[in-house]
Amino acid sequence: MAGSRFFPKSPTILSPTFSGQFGSGDQAVQASLGHLLSRAYTLPCSTAAQAFSQLVQPTSRFQLALDALLPLLNSSAELAQRILVSFILYSMYAPYPISINPFKSALFSTFVKERELATRAANEGGFSENEQLVWVLWKILKGDGNDIGPYSPSTLSRSPLLPELRASNLFLDEETFTESNVSDPVKSRQEEARNSNGRNPSEGMSASVPPHETNISREEDERNERIAHGMKLLLAARDRVLTLTEQRILTPLIPHLTSPPMITSMDLPSIVANNSNLAYSLYIALLTASPVDSTAQGLSAYLEVLTQLPPTLPSFDLLGRLLRDTTSITDPTTGGRSTIADLVRTEVLGRFLHESINWLDNAERQEREGLISDDRFATGVRNLCRFYNSLLKLTIVDAASDADSTEMAHFTLRNSRFGEANALYRVLAAGKF
Repeated sequence: MAGSRFFPKSPTILSPTFSGQFGSGDQAVQASLGHLLSRAYTLPCSTAAQAFSQLVQPTSRFQLALDALLPLLNSSAELAQRILVSFILYSMYAPYPISINPFKSALFSTFVKERELATRAANEGGFSENEQLVWVLWKILKGDGNDIGPYSPSTLSRSPLLPELRASNLFLDEETFTESNVSDPVKSRQEEARNSNGRNPSEGMSASVPPHETNISREEDERNERIAHGMKLLLAARDRVLTLTEQRILTPLIPHLTSPPMITSMDLPSIVANNSNLAYSLYIALLTASPVDSTAQGLSAYLEVLTQLPPTLPSFDLLGRLLRDTTSITDPTTGGRSTIADLVRTEVLGRFLHESINWLDNAERQEREGLISDDRFATGVRNLCRFYNSLLKLTIVDAASDADSTEMAHFTLRNSRFGEANALYRVLAAGKF
């Protein structure tokens, strides 16, 4: 998959045999999952795992993990890939003790092998690049997998370890993970697949999967299918304009796709450019998310994106709607109650106007130097002046306030050859509307 302009291209973590494991009816899930996992290395592990659980129906997760993810655990895949696979295998059964996770033996076997390789390298005076994988597996097998959830696989793969957390100092009780009197459902499923002679490999799974994986109601199946489809549409919204039908399908699902967020702040500019109505609903959901699903840093990142949007009609439409939205939220700075309109007014509007003026000044310079031949500068000046004029009418900004209007007054004076700029300058110069 080609990388977007906000993300570099990352290799997919799916097994090479993945496409051969599913019928044509599963192609949509395959495409959505491949699209998600190919760029999941910069997302928190917990976010990627949550997306996996929403994209794949509960009755298919075990088989998918067995056929497509487990082979990567002991492969020569990149370190970040293997860390992400390890966390997904853990997260599928995270509500339960690690002792009943059907993948615990595979995780432990990988831990033992990688620890031995890392220890050998350390004894020879070297350093194994898989030290971080050993630590991640150790945390998971100790039952502390949730501790690594907030970190991305790429961060974990690059983070230096304290000396006491080097592989040679990490130990686990072997008997806990290799009890001979407990059957290994992963090996059982692999054996079953070899002896199935064409039977559906998902038959008989209830014997090896916890009850919560099989007792799924029709309503929950339908809900999971809708969410998977919604995730696919949300990812597509970055690259193209969604149809009205697609927007009607996606909009009600946004609360499910932002709790926790299935996208990052770097996805938002392209969504704004292609689907400003959808971007408005996304921002409402992201800014009003509960403290469990958001952080002050996350809110700041979303607001920062708004300040850097180009002065185009989709940007003005989104900002205008947010500046009129009275939904109550928690102010990330003070912790008190505020509204979206007040937050955007104080944290975003001034910087957005400043960056828009810089953007237009740069476009004018490029036009003079012959680097561009379109009318983005003239169109941008007119649209910015109209946008500011609407802010004056709504009393969101005050023409008499130096803090509000000084920079725009200078900008409109410089560009007074345009009718909209000339008219706005006269209003600002008069100090009243």
